[in-house]
Amino acid sequence: MFDRDYPFEDRRDAGQKLASRLSRFATEHPVILALPRGGVPVAFEVAKVLDAALDLLFVRKIGAPGYEELGIGAVVDGASPQLVLNEEIIRNLAPSPDYIRKEMRRQLVEIERRRKVYCGDRPPAAIRGRTVIVVDDGIATGGTMKAALRGANKNDPAWLVLAVPVAPPSVVADLGSECDEVICLETYEPFGAVGTFYRDFTQTSDAEVISLLTEAHGFGLRTARPASA
Repeated sequence: MFDRDYPFEDRRDAGQKLASRLSRFATEHPVILALPRGGVPVAFEVAKVLDAALDLLFVRKIGAPGYEELGIGAVVDGASPQLVLNEEIIRNLAPSPDYIRKEMRRQLVEIERRRKVYCGDRPPAAIRGRTVIVVDDGIATGGTMKAALRGANKNDPAWLVLAVPVAPPSVVADLGSECDEVICLETYEPFGAVGTFYRDFTQTSDAEVISLLTEAHGFGLRTARPASA
């Protein structure tokens, strides 16, 4: 029974509800990119319904020199990893190009380590010329997702969709300029934390991520189209 205080029972329930809104993309044979770890159970349900390839999209912040908590940019994973910089902060702090290159390499090493833990030796999905759906379990502020979408866009998808169960309306509006389409099931203001919209928001474990990716490995293989040249 639906509880008005909890739009979603858990991440799998949110994914099933999101999949019903995304079913029209099945004929496009999309690539589903999940932000780990919490986005994976949501994205798994979408990939299952759409019979679509499921992969991960890692985003790693690049901190300012001496102030690592201040993000000057991010490295976004993929077949062609991308550097996304906050141009306003870059202009104000003027970090050296050598510092940025060094930090990008360091974060790429960490991304590769994490990808190997979750995906083994499977390479990142190629998204050039494909319909791509980026999925997370919710968005509170949008900073990480903005970097994720910008990084994905640099890899030339044919159509880029952001799909999430819940987010503030102001964030949805802001992220709309970073992709071709936003699908968000629930919007609330004031927002608070993503977990308050789930009855069960238990932390997604590494083991669950690995299990779901293994189960999803055959999704989309019968219908996948080659990426555009």
